[in-house]
Amino acid sequence: MATRHQVRESIVGLLYASDIGNEGIDKFLDDIFEEKKIRNKQKEFALDLYNGIKLHLEEVDKIINLYLKEWDLANIGNIERAILRLGAYELLYSELDDAVVINEAIELAKKLCNDTSPKFINGVLDAIKTNKEK
Repeated sequence: MATRHQVRESIVGLLYASDIGNEGIDKFLDDIFEEKKIRNKQKEFALDLYNGIKLHLEEVDKIINLYLKEWDLANIGNIERAILRLGAYELLYSELDDAVVINEAIELAKKLCNDTSPKFINGVLDAIKTNKEK
């Protein structure tokens, strides 16, 4: 059985694949989840995340762009963009503790991105968290 961290890592991969043009990837979600041993409640969690991000993508991207300062979402790396989308979606639309969401995003960035990405992702997600509380 996959952990929630492994589910998030899979979601980042799916978002990345979709972002680079594999729009038909949705047809293979069941196969991908089965291959990664994402089943039962974890599969439900994965589908909720993936479908929620896709449903709210425009709003999530708009909010991320507010906190990128001199950057634009279109100009950052695909993996960083996928992690930010996942993290921002969870901060905005889930009941999970904000610190857990941000920590998970940082851990994904440490594993999947370059050395500066964790700090960058932490800064953006922390700004979203701080401003949603106002």
